[in-house]
This record gives sequence, structure tokens and C-alpha cells, in this order.
Amino acid sequence: MATMTAAERREQEKAAFDVYMDGCPTHQLMGIIGNKWSMLVLADLAHGARRYAEVGRALPGVSAKMLTQTLRSLERDGFVARSVTPSVPVQVEYTLTRLGERIVPLLTSIRKWADRHIDEIHAARERYGEGAGQAVGADGRSLG
Repeated sequence: MATMTAAERREQEKAAFDVYMDGCPTHQLMGIIGNKWSMLVLADLAHGARRYAEVGRALPGVSAKMLTQTLRSLERDGFVARSVTPSVPVQVEYTLTRLGERIVPLLTSIRKWADRHIDEIHAARERYGEGAGQAVGADGRSLG
């Protein structure tokens, strides 16, 4: 049996890890909702059907290109439905699907958690910066 070099072992372990991550449902979901605009679009559509321009107005920092990509991605993944009304001009409306409706409580929980804990995150960043990258405890003292 041939022995492997450390580099070969690392490459083999990385390949096994990548296969696991690609198949991991949580990893896949975070790839969908973890994008900057997906959660915000889903949260806006939780209030009801919206036309493209309405979603855009609700998210003033999003570019038209990014909004289009986000809506297409969420439609592809089954969270959003797009309906076209043949009129002049054509009207396009976006709504949450059943799958999209079921993820809203999770997104609401994440938002509430963030509202409650963002100050702690900011404080931790300040402590980290004061320690010039050194780990610090909750009391602000250096751990290293």
C-alpha cells in the first residue's frame, strides 16, 4: 500500500469535505438565503404580492440588475412565483410560494435575534480591534 504525502492527504480530506458540504442541506439553504438581498426580498414579499418596482422601492440600495438576479434565483429555487398579466404595458407580479411562506418564520427569528444581539457583536468587534487582533474575553482582557 502506497503512503500518501501530507499534501495528498490534505487534498483528499478537502475533496471529502467539499462533497459533504455540497450535499449538506443547511449549507445549500444558506447559499440561497445568505445572499445580501434574498432575505430582504423574501421579507418584503411576506407582506403580499408586489410588482417589480414596488420591491425595488422597498430595497433602495439594490440595483436593478441585482434585484432581477435575486428574484430569478428565488423563483428558480421555488420560494417566489412570478405571474405575468398580459396588458399594455405587461404587468409582472411576485408572490411567495408555499415554500416561501414556510421560510418566513425562520427569517423573522433571525431578524429578531439580530435586533437583540447586534450590540454584542459590535462590542466584540471593538474589543477585538483594541487587542490588535488578539483574542479577548467577555471582560475585555486579553486571552493570549
